[in-house]
Amino acid sequence: MRRRTAALALGTAAAMVLTGCSTMSPGESGTVTLNMVESLTNPARTDLLKELIADFEKQNPKTEVNLVSPPTEQADQKIQQMLQSGSGVDVLEVRDITVGPWSNNGWLYDMKKDLAGWKGWEALTDNAVAASEDGEGRTYFVPYGFYGLSLFHRTDLIEEAGFDEPPATWEELLEQASAIHDPSERRYGYAFRGGANAHSNATAAIEAYVADDIDPANGYRLKDGSTIFSAPGALDAMETYLKLFREASPKSSVAWGYPEMVEGFSNGSTAFLLQDPEVIATVSESKSIQRDQWSTAPLVAGPSGKTVQPLATAGWGVAEGSENKAAAVKLVEFLSQGEASTAFTKKNSLVPILKSAAEDEFYRTGPWASYVTMTENPDKYLVVTQPRGVAWWAEWQQRADTDVQKMILGKLSPKELLAGWDAYWTEKWKK
Repeated sequence: MRRRTAALALGTAAAMVLTGCSTMSPGESGTVTLNMVESLTNPARTDLLKELIADFEKQNPKTEVNLVSPPTEQADQKIQQMLQSGSGVDVLEVRDITVGPWSNNGWLYDMKKDLAGWKGWEALTDNAVAASEDGEGRTYFVPYGFYGLSLFHRTDLIEEAGFDEPPATWEELLEQASAIHDPSERRYGYAFRGGANAHSNATAAIEAYVADDIDPANGYRLKDGSTIFSAPGALDAMETYLKLFREASPKSSVAWGYPEMVEGFSNGSTAFLLQDPEVIATVSESKSIQRDQWSTAPLVAGPSGKTVQPLATAGWGVAEGSENKAAAVKLVEFLSQGEASTAFTKKNSLVPILKSAAEDEFYRTGPWASYVTMTENPDKYLVVTQPRGVAWWAEWQQRADTDVQKMILGKLSPKELLAGWDAYWTEKWKK
C-alpha cells in the first residue's frame, strides 16, 4: 500500500487532543462531541471526510464530530499517543498493520455486540465481512475499502509485440515484458520494485506459485504449518522474478519504490506495472499515454492457474477510552454503508466493500473491471490475510527489502534469500 504524504498542520483542536484534552461528554443541550482521527491524510481525502461528517451531523443533530488530520508521516505515532493517554479520541482510522499492536494493548473497542443488529452487514462483500473480524471473532474496525494488486499494462505495446491479450501468469508476464523490452529505444518491459517495499511484489509472486497449498488465514504459511518460503515453488517464483529484473526492467529500478514505479508507467516508458487501484487515477491524468493505450488485468497467476490476492485494508474503529461509544459506533456504521461508503471508495480509488459495486458501471468498465473479475472468481483469485499485524512487521519489511535488493544486485541468490526468510519466520513463530 502506498504511503500517502501531505503537509497538513495540526489545528488547535488537534493540539488540544494531543495534550490530553478529554472527549466532551454530553452538555446540558444533550449534544455529544466526537473526536475522529484519520491516518492516511491528504487534502482531498480530508475535504471528502468533512463532507461526509456534515451529512452525518445533519442526520444526527445531537452529535458533533471534530476531525483531526495529522500529517501522514506522523499520524500513527500521534494516534498511538492519544490512545495511550486513554482519552481524546473516539473514532479512529485503524489499519491492518496497526490493529494488532493497538488491540493487544487494549486501546481498541470491540464493536462486535454493538454491530450485531446492524443491517449494513448484508450489503458488505464477503471480503469486507471477513476483514472486520480477527481470529477470535472480535471487531476492532470495519474496513472502508481494500488495496489489491492488478496488472497495469500497455495494450498498444502488447499488440505491437504480437500478443493477443495481456499476460495471465508470471511466466507469460516475463515472456511479454522481455519481448517489449528495448533499452536502446528507452522502452522497458516491467516497472520493477527494488527499493522501498520491494518485498511486497516478491512475496506476491511466491504466494501465486504456492497458491494451492497456502493457508488463507496466514498468507506466509502453508497448510502444513511451514512457511511459504520453504516450498519448492517459492524458488521457481523467485528465479522468474529475478529474470524480470535482469531481462525486462530498467537497471535504475534496483532503487525504485512506489513513486518511481508509477512514474515509469504513467510517462510511457514501461509496459507493465503491478500496483494498487489508487494508481488508476494517477495514470488517467497522464499526458504521455492516452486512455486507449492502457488498462488493467487481474493479478497474474502461478503454474496452477491460481493466484493469491493479499488484500491490504484499513477502516474505522472506536477507541476503548471513548466515553461516547454508542455515538462513535453510529458514525462507523454511517461511514461503512450506502452513499458515504461509495463516495469514499470511488474518490480514494479503493476496492469497494459493498456488493452493489459489482453492478455499478463505474467498476464494471475500464480499468476497474479487473477488480470485479477477481472478486467474482474467488476460487481462482484466492484472498489471504498476510500477517501484517505482528509486532515485528516493520523489522521484517526492512530486512526483506534489503534482501531483495541484494538478490537483484547479485549479492544473494534466490535460494539463499528464501532460506533466510524461512528461518526468520520459523523462529518468530516459535516465540
